[in-house]
Amino acid sequence: MRVPLSWLREYVDLPAGETGRDVAAKLVDAGLEVETVETLGAGLQGPLVVGQVLTIEELEGFRKPIRFCTVDVGRANGTGEPQEIVCGARNFSVGDKVVVVLPGAVLPGDFAIASRKTYGRTSHGMICSGDELGMGDDGTHGIIVLPPEYEPGTDAIELLQLVDEVLDIDITPDRGYCMSMRGVAREAATAYGLLLRDPALLDVPAPNSYGYAVQISDPQGCDRFTARTVTGLDPEARSPIWLTRRLQKAGMRPISLAVDVTNYVMLELGQPLHAYDRSSLDGAIGVRRAEQGEKFTTLDGVKRTLDAEDLVITDNGGPIGLAGVMGGANTEIADSVTTPYDPSDSTGRVTGTTDVVIEAAHFDAVSISRTARRLKLSSEASKRFERGVDPQAAAAAAQRTVDLLVLLAGGTAEAGVTELTAPGAPRTIAMSADHPDRVAGMDYGRETVVRRLQEVGCDVYGQDELVVTVPSWRPDLAEPNDLAEEVIRLEGYGNLPSTLPQVPSGRGLTARQQLHRRAGRALAGAGYVEALSYPFIGEGVFDQLQLPAHDAARQVVKLVNPISDEEPALRTTLLPGLLGALRRNDSRGSHDLALFETGSVFRAAAQPGVAVRLPVDRRPTDEEVATLDAALPAQPRYAAVVLAGAREQAGWWGKGRPADWADAVQAARALAAEAGTELVVRQGQYGPWHPGRCAELVVTVDGVEQVIGHAGELHPRVVKAMGLPARTSAMELDLDRLAAAGGEAVQAPRISTFPVATQDVALIVDASVPATAVEDALRKGAGELLESLRLFDVFTGEQVGGGKKSLAYALRFRAADRTLTAEESTAARDAAVALAGERTGAVLRGA
Repeated sequence: MRVPLSWLREYVDLPAGETGRDVAAKLVDAGLEVETVETLGAGLQGPLVVGQVLTIEELEGFRKPIRFCTVDVGRANGTGEPQEIVCGARNFSVGDKVVVVLPGAVLPGDFAIASRKTYGRTSHGMICSGDELGMGDDGTHGIIVLPPEYEPGTDAIELLQLVDEVLDIDITPDRGYCMSMRGVAREAATAYGLLLRDPALLDVPAPNSYGYAVQISDPQGCDRFTARTVTGLDPEARSPIWLTRRLQKAGMRPISLAVDVTNYVMLELGQPLHAYDRSSLDGAIGVRRAEQGEKFTTLDGVKRTLDAEDLVITDNGGPIGLAGVMGGANTEIADSVTTPYDPSDSTGRVTGTTDVVIEAAHFDAVSISRTARRLKLSSEASKRFERGVDPQAAAAAAQRTVDLLVLLAGGTAEAGVTELTAPGAPRTIAMSADHPDRVAGMDYGRETVVRRLQEVGCDVYGQDELVVTVPSWRPDLAEPNDLAEEVIRLEGYGNLPSTLPQVPSGRGLTARQQLHRRAGRALAGAGYVEALSYPFIGEGVFDQLQLPAHDAARQVVKLVNPISDEEPALRTTLLPGLLGALRRNDSRGSHDLALFETGSVFRAAAQPGVAVRLPVDRRPTDEEVATLDAALPAQPRYAAVVLAGAREQAGWWGKGRPADWADAVQAARALAAEAGTELVVRQGQYGPWHPGRCAELVVTVDGVEQVIGHAGELHPRVVKAMGLPARTSAMELDLDRLAAAGGEAVQAPRISTFPVATQDVALIVDASVPATAVEDALRKGAGELLESLRLFDVFTGEQVGGGKKSLAYALRFRAADRTLTAEESTAARDAAVALAGERTGAVLRGA
């Protein structure tokens, strides 16, 4: 909601020196969200005056039409002589009144005006458009043409109200009454402790039987409908400057007088209105639900298919409006049009809408919201009805519209007044007088509570137990806590005491949460950067990852109302989001990348469950919550990393090295260490990874081996399909199953007081034998004395023979209770080598 400060001052006598920022601060303290304060006309300096076009000379020989004009600007130029100006616009004629800026002036944007030679003539100033003055679009996209009554030389800065401040307020759903000048003025009056001049306090004639006929068949959807008729409007009447400027400052575009008046009253009182061309109406106006599949063309020219829940305004010919959303094209107000030449009528009559029927109604907020969302047709009216409109304001809004049309268009208000209302009573809330005290934790006292509630429009009765009658414009006030909030916000949130909650002991992070946190810290400590991605994917990404058709990852959970139609499913893997982040960063010049993410993936159940609708009037039972949980998809926690470019940078310390598949495997080992378990890493083959550079990550849970993930270098076809850097590597594993393999408690490392015995071995094996198979055999053969095992060299060449490779390992032996002898460590090493030879065919190099 855009609120011009000059308009706000009509309803509240704000202090003369108050700026927009001062008012914004007061409103923020009262609980409104003022996003910005826009200063209109900042840096604007005159002379900026009204001018009358005297002559227009069309200049030839240029690529675009150029006109050389003389303009009467009165005595504003100091001489009284016509001002010579070059202009390219064509929407004005000789005799028109325009806005002229003279040399020496400065327009918004620090645009200084001076005499200059252009198109072979000297232009002494400029004829202005609305955009050049910061006024916004008036629909013409051209020069401002003023009404003829303004004299040349009149100050246009004041005439066009170019200097002002506009507060842009983000209205939350519970503050629908503030989507009007009346509502914001009420808040400003309360914040300053001033009186409010309520624009809705008008003398409204009583309803009678000879107003325009209205029939309501759905009183639940429309509980109030007011209709007024104005006849004899001048079809050539145009909206005055003050009205169009207020609309523009409020963010709306002027259209025609009748439409501008209804928009103006909506902004002023918060009541959406609609004006129908009476000559286009066929019989009585009706309000009903649409028929399923019924067709209707709205004012924007779009033919729409309606649903049986939609509320429509009708006449005998069918729908003429979508209630509370948008009117129909068949009853649109017609602007003035001059009839073409007719030999039988050479007068060239001016035709247009002369008789209008004004609709001011109150519709069900839920119904309007559903219609607007289903049709993706959000309008100024629907935004207000969704948040709640004051039903008591309908009659006043209709009267205000009638008064303005009579005043500005010379119309006549018919005596007939139609007002249909459904039976209803004011809402009352019972509340103890000290309830706000107990909610806020401070002592306000009964007098303060009553005074604050009265300031928001409530009627309050009682002593210790209060009976509060809620005003019609506050549908959000429904229970004692709502009333307590009103008292607290008006007394000032900043005055509330700060009290830290007492945290119960023994309720820290769960073991699962602790592992997730340690996993993130371990990867960050290893040089990875966390990248959080949206949990949504498109199913086409599985083809890019080369997953087989029967792969479980392709069984996705689809969203009924996705944010993007291109990503309608919940992710079953973290890799698409991470690889997308890597691709974006690489395309922007960051080529050395190591990213990680931990997060939930979503696995569809074999038989989808049906979620129960939980009650809102009580706490759900444990059984209801359990039923709801059972209907949700499985959501295991995964961890993934992706790498590309250099893993170690080159410098004086060395040449550096590129990231490769071994780094991805090492990231998995680091996570296993945090979980207190060891991974079995063996050669594998799966989806996006290169078949010859893919490691299968295995853990043992309850004596059964489980594959919990994969690591390695991505397949070149995957790299090409996803636009990734060459030799991109990745790792992904199931953190929850890794935690199950490690147990609840992580064993801290024990520091031995006895020395370590180191033995190195170099084994020659066939090139096809995985290093992990050799390592596994060495580890099992060495027995309990082995403390650690590390591969530190891989060599191929003529020295080891064709089709062979040499693997060099460093073995560390240590006993917990003694110093090992050379014979013990040698025997353990020989046992390890023997088992490796037996399982993999390894032989000692040089043997």
